[in-house]
Amino acid sequence: MALGETVGTARGKLPDQGPLRAGVCTQLACFTTEGTIRALVRGNHKGICHAPSVMWHAYCRWAAMQDIERDLMEGRWGGFGRTWPDGWLAQVPVLGERRGSAPATVAALSRVEQGTYDRPATESSGWHALGRTLPTAALTALGFPGPIVSTEVAALTHGSVEAQSATAHAVVLLRQCLEGSRIEDSLRTGLADLRTNERAAGGLEQGRLDAALQAAADHPADATRLAALAPDLTAVSALLGGLYVAASLPGRTQVEAALHFASLSPAGPSVACVTGALLGAAHGVEALPVDLVSRHELAWVLDTLARDLVTQVKDSPSGSEYVEAWDPHWWGRYPGW
Repeated sequence: MALGETVGTARGKLPDQGPLRAGVCTQLACFTTEGTIRALVRGNHKGICHAPSVMWHAYCRWAAMQDIERDLMEGRWGGFGRTWPDGWLAQVPVLGERRGSAPATVAALSRVEQGTYDRPATESSGWHALGRTLPTAALTALGFPGPIVSTEVAALTHGSVEAQSATAHAVVLLRQCLEGSRIEDSLRTGLADLRTNERAAGGLEQGRLDAALQAAADHPADATRLAALAPDLTAVSALLGGLYVAASLPGRTQVEAALHFASLSPAGPSVACVTGALLGAAHGVEALPVDLVSRHELAWVLDTLARDLVTQVKDSPSGSEYVEAWDPHWWGRYPGW
């Protein structure tokens, strides 16, 4: 996902050497993953947790690091003698650098209350609702209910029903790619699952997804068809375009070519982001271009978050209300609130 946004933002024209810059959606996705871990920690220790609210807190930490409504954020979350923003992710300098705009997210975070289905913070249909929520697909592969959580996370900042629905669709497809073998089979299985998923089916017509997959089979890697499927920077365009590219160039050795092709579409950053997520989920990190991964400025951060998420699900290092922690530093890294 991160490589996709980077390649897409550069429109495929990456520098030959030097670090590759992360995009704003990747920054937010880092906080989605960190917020997920902290929600799991809170659930273990408190016995109850509303995960989207913990995600909201995570995005507020991103905003504070970006110096967006800093006084508002510190007034909302600071005090009581605690250092805020807290957790290890708040110490990563790159996450405090401006790497593009996220107007709907910023507008939502500037409000007193977080957005919900019934009380949307914005009416935005932008792709960041989907892109930043993609990491929740890992939870579904680890046995947690994904589509409902993902749509609630999208609804924190983006009120468009289509954007929320596209997000849920993407999470279901990613889960299948994480669990399946051949990406073509995983995508078909994911689309079949979506027909029975009430939350995901709410705003995006199933036929549009089926048509995108069929177009990839009949006319793969056609720039004109990609432009028609993904003409703008909406969540729906990101999903349809990413699905088409991933199905057009599904091979393990085609990842870099797929990202480059996606980056040339009108919605380059968003389409390449979803393409990278689907292909990465299907083939694993070993299939990603080593040159690009090794140069990406957040590679270590992303890898650490991924490993820590699995560790939290499998081993709960901070213990629980009744079980002693086996890692005394985990709560400091991921405070459960």
